[in-house]
Amino acid sequence: MPAFPEAAAVATADARLRANLRHATHTIRAKRARAVAELPDWAELRAAGAAVKDRTLRHLDHYLERLEREVTAAGGHVHWAADAAEANRIVTGLVLATGEREVVKVKSMVTQEIGLNAALAEAGIRADETDLAELIVQLGDDLPSHILVPAIHRNRGEIRDIFRARMGDRGRPAPGDLTDDPADLAEAARLHLRRKFLDAKVGVSGANFMVAETGTMVVVESEGNGRMCLTLPETLISVVGIEKVVPTWRDLEIFLQLLPRSSTAERMNPYTSMWTGTTDGDGPRAFHLVLLDNGRSDALADTVGRQALRCIRCSACLNVCPVYERAGGHAYGSAYPGPIGAILTPQLRGVSGALDASLPYASSLCGACYEVCPVAIDIPEVLVHLRERVAQGGEVTVRGTRTVLRPARGHAAERAALRAARWVFDHPGALRAGQRLAARTRRLHPRRLPGPGRAWTASRDLPPVPPESFRDWWRRTRGEGSAR
Repeated sequence: MPAFPEAAAVATADARLRANLRHATHTIRAKRARAVAELPDWAELRAAGAAVKDRTLRHLDHYLERLEREVTAAGGHVHWAADAAEANRIVTGLVLATGEREVVKVKSMVTQEIGLNAALAEAGIRADETDLAELIVQLGDDLPSHILVPAIHRNRGEIRDIFRARMGDRGRPAPGDLTDDPADLAEAARLHLRRKFLDAKVGVSGANFMVAETGTMVVVESEGNGRMCLTLPETLISVVGIEKVVPTWRDLEIFLQLLPRSSTAERMNPYTSMWTGTTDGDGPRAFHLVLLDNGRSDALADTVGRQALRCIRCSACLNVCPVYERAGGHAYGSAYPGPIGAILTPQLRGVSGALDASLPYASSLCGACYEVCPVAIDIPEVLVHLRERVAQGGEVTVRGTRTVLRPARGHAAERAALRAARWVFDHPGALRAGQRLAARTRRLHPRRLPGPGRAWTASRDLPPVPPESFRDWWRRTRGEGSAR
């Protein structure tokens, strides 16, 4: 993937993509605003969710160990994966051990993060997505572009064409007279998936939450496909990031109010599936939980950036972001697009690559993402923090490896300018002289900067210089001895 500015330039030139994104994001965020307004204690719930997440992250080792004990006691098996490669090896090995070559999948961001489908395919295992939007993406040989609505960049006509052309390649074909009516599209998907649910022996999922108190997994969804995958197969494998644990059922109650209103604008999700290990005669006979780190421990070590691990994947920040609305999700080059992806991906993967180093700059810092975040992640604060890391370069630890960050082109000039500004602010006489000179020559100032500054002023005006500085105004109006 190229750096974000190059990818975004291509995406913003696609008028149909921009129209699809604008219509979808505006619709979702309006519904969310109405759903949130119903709760007079939303601010208190938001603060409680952030507090629970922060407390859990401070004692993450304790809660993960308790979770492992409870899952094991309930008949499940817990596997620890340090990175994507290890997680893929574990899941592939578990599937091959069953003798099966097909699995059905619940919508899962973390399996997108580690590239599980591709790893299974290399081992001769076919993974069928069962979430409607993920099915559209898979049949179209595409990538998700939204956390909640992975096919948000597709309109109904495009989906109809994809179903007609590709559905037969992976099972039951679409009806020959399929229209772009949403009910017809949903029915085509239902018929296509029904046989897969009934035949599947292995299911793969993620989890929205894990309750350490009892070892319970929680998946919330709107279609019911997830529940089919979670209950019908003989073997269930859940791949979950270590940050998804919550201490108790009482804590879970907070998030089951925050998540549905922030994501689907519903009072509660139509399907909330919970399971604890295995139960004779009910559900899968074998349950495996794969706990994934994949850079999360490194993010946890960053006292500013760790708040990104509070994220409950609601996608509210995407739906209000002016950058995401115009560029779409693919430009972020990650399973996590939008504002949360701009701070989470660089921490999980490091900022040594061109794409990841550019993501903290994929924002106008307007703050709308922070205002809607149900767990109060201060995304602008983390973006500025990560920009500082990129601009300063130097040596950092990424997933246990010492990595030298080279400032990207243009960052050397930025660092020089900031050092010059620091010197000026440390010398009041130089600051006063500079302010007076700027005021007296303000009519000569260009509207666009030359050289490296040209890119900055191509999309924004230089701030106007006032006729006199505040110090001079104060001295003129309050007396010579008033300003110091």
